[in-house]
Amino acid sequence: MVSNDVELEVRALTKRYSPQVTIGPISFEVKTGEFFSLLGPSGCGKTTSLRCIAGFEKLTEGEIFLHGSRLDGKPPHHRDVGLVFQTYALFPHLTIFDNVAFGLKLRRVAKAEIKKRVGDMLDLVDLPELADRRPSQLSGGQQQRVAIARSLVLEPRLLLFDEPLSNLDFKLRIQMRTELRDLQQRLGKTSIYVTHDQTEALALSDRIAVLSQGRIEQIGTPVEIYESPKTEFVADFIGSSNILAATVEESSGSTTTVRTKGGLRLRMPSTVQSVGSTVKVLVRPERVHVLSPDADDGDHTQNRMAARIDDMTYLGEDVQLNVRAIDGEMFLVLLKSDRYSRGLRPNDIVDLAFDSDDLHVLQN
Repeated sequence: MVSNDVELEVRALTKRYSPQVTIGPISFEVKTGEFFSLLGPSGCGKTTSLRCIAGFEKLTEGEIFLHGSRLDGKPPHHRDVGLVFQTYALFPHLTIFDNVAFGLKLRRVAKAEIKKRVGDMLDLVDLPELADRRPSQLSGGQQQRVAIARSLVLEPRLLLFDEPLSNLDFKLRIQMRTELRDLQQRLGKTSIYVTHDQTEALALSDRIAVLSQGRIEQIGTPVEIYESPKTEFVADFIGSSNILAATVEESSGSTTTVRTKGGLRLRMPSTVQSVGSTVKVLVRPERVHVLSPDADDGDHTQNRMAARIDDMTYLGEDVQLNVRAIDGEMFLVLLKSDRYSRGLRPNDIVDLAFDSDDLHVLQN
């Protein structure tokens, strides 16, 4: 029995293409009104999972429930699910009005009702003046809004997005990302979003499921996924990372000291690992402080070491450094572009410093 605040429940979803190629078992729940993303690299199973929910792929094993009602086994048009495709899938010979009205006409909705509902949807996506145009006369962003309106006009209980912004240029993707999130929040529509773009998932989602090789690695809020990744895969896939192999050297009270393979001793909050165990330690590039060697910074005395800049890349808002600690350990560093960071040069000697709270031990 599903609880009242759970809209979708996926239980041990499995799709087997061959003994060597299997997606799942995958299990997760999506709450009513939640924006839930399936995130992962190509071939990880995210689109297959979405298509199983929509009814375009048949499960090998598992169950899918929509608000407590068994969904798998029903044909797609009886699932009360709307799907927005990556390629928009608009009919080029139909007007925008007729594209949005297409599903309603198939359901034999009265003409007056169709006119009202399509008009309301075009108002909602800010395209009322384009009703008589054809898809070829619209920009990519406008076509995407039409595709969303066509799904919403059927008033589905669940809305599915299959990488809908991937065909747009960078600036338009950011704009549409904001518009899509605003629309979903205004409607309170339960949504599942498939993407391989980490930034997109972080910006849009209430929660994210990170997939790898047909399995879920971690489910959590954007903050949990980025700040507290459970595995090395999640840490490496979500944003940039420095992952250091280390051994727990001592642990007392609220502090643990680890020694990296390169010989760096780092102090961090206490962990559950015992003394002598091997661990992987994560520190994000933007959490690495770069200080001049003669800087007197009392806030960074515990985890501080000399390093040489190997190379640097100017990225506009940021400056990216590849830095080698004196003992040979390599670090990726991301600094905000300012007078100090732009003045750094390859072969400059600087000090690296890490706040203890920014060091995170990953699960093996």
